[in-house]
Amino acid sequence: MNVLRSNPIAIIVIAQLFGTSLWFSPNSAAESLMLQWGLSTAQLGQLTSATQFGFIAGTLLLATTGLADRFAASRICALSCLTGACFNALFALTATGFDQGLVWRFLVGVTIAGIYPLGMKMIISWSTQNTGNTLGMLVAMLTLGSALPHGVRAAGIGWAWESVVLTSTALALMAAVMVYLLGDGPNLPKAQRQAASAGLARWGAALKVFLDPKFRASASGYFGHMWELYAFWTLLPFLVADVVLSATSTPSSAMTSALTFVVMGVMGAIGAVTAGRLSRHLGSPRVAAVALLSSGLMCLTYPFIPDSLWVIKALVLIIWGLTVVSDSAQFSATSAKLCPPNLVGGALAIQNSIGFFISTVSIMLVMALYESAGSAVVWYLLPGPVLGLLLFKRLLTAKDL
Repeated sequence: MNVLRSNPIAIIVIAQLFGTSLWFSPNSAAESLMLQWGLSTAQLGQLTSATQFGFIAGTLLLATTGLADRFAASRICALSCLTGACFNALFALTATGFDQGLVWRFLVGVTIAGIYPLGMKMIISWSTQNTGNTLGMLVAMLTLGSALPHGVRAAGIGWAWESVVLTSTALALMAAVMVYLLGDGPNLPKAQRQAASAGLARWGAALKVFLDPKFRASASGYFGHMWELYAFWTLLPFLVADVVLSATSTPSSAMTSALTFVVMGVMGAIGAVTAGRLSRHLGSPRVAAVALLSSGLMCLTYPFIPDSLWVIKALVLIIWGLTVVSDSAQFSATSAKLCPPNLVGGALAIQNSIGFFISTVSIMLVMALYESAGSAVVWYLLPGPVLGLLLFKRLLTAKDL
């Protein structure tokens, strides 16, 4: 126990890395899963969206019942990792087709709502330095964890999709043990068993925060970011596979998984950490805007590049992976500064829920159109950065941010 508490932040971010590997575990083995179940790319997108819908449901459950405030964050996080691991294993071992898969992926999404947001609360409870920078590390681990199954797939050449998915189950079980043994830190009051109605009251009060034009501007930027982010991550293995085919003239699952892991996980994590550090000097709104503008430019440019210039296409994907998630924590930090401290949790929960709902729409849209549109389908993601920047611009000159 003393060993764990000597570096609690490291324990939490590693646990986040392991726990959030549940998020995209089927996508990392998309090719073999689609072949075995006879899925279309649109149906694979629906499997991913089922996880998003589960996350929304779990977030709303925590917010409206006040469970996150009534019980220790470490206990909820550990239980969520444990149940998420079980649902993920049942997806791999018992699901025989698309309909069953939707149910298990939805339930996995519900449990992730107790892993990622509660991990943020644990970070705050243990953090003694710059919380914004530390939360940037947490987003980096979320990104790396979401991409981790692609890394497992690349390392486990020839593995069946079930084995790749079960690896995430094992990692989530390790995360459950780590956060349970660590416990909550000293920087937050102990959880109080309040009436569930208190959560509903806070939820209603948090809704009123959206009447503030500045908060709406920040939330709108976040919504534009969410239209792009998860749909890009879902499309990425297919875009990478096309690049690999152009480069080698031979399909390579291992190379596709490795490059997907680099673009989504490694570059995304670097981008999130770098954005956190830059925000201390430039401010979160400016960093978020530059990141959203940069990813939008990659979105605009990518379909114009001919397949023969596969090196350029790969470079654009790398830059896109670096910038597409680096604004996430900065939008949340900006929104947090723009609402009363006692309503931060509820307001961010509402913002996140709306953002993830938006992501389910863009995921299903681009995955349904990918087979007919090819790489040009990414242009359907462009309205996110464009509208997000237009609605967010009022905050770029705000002196109190």
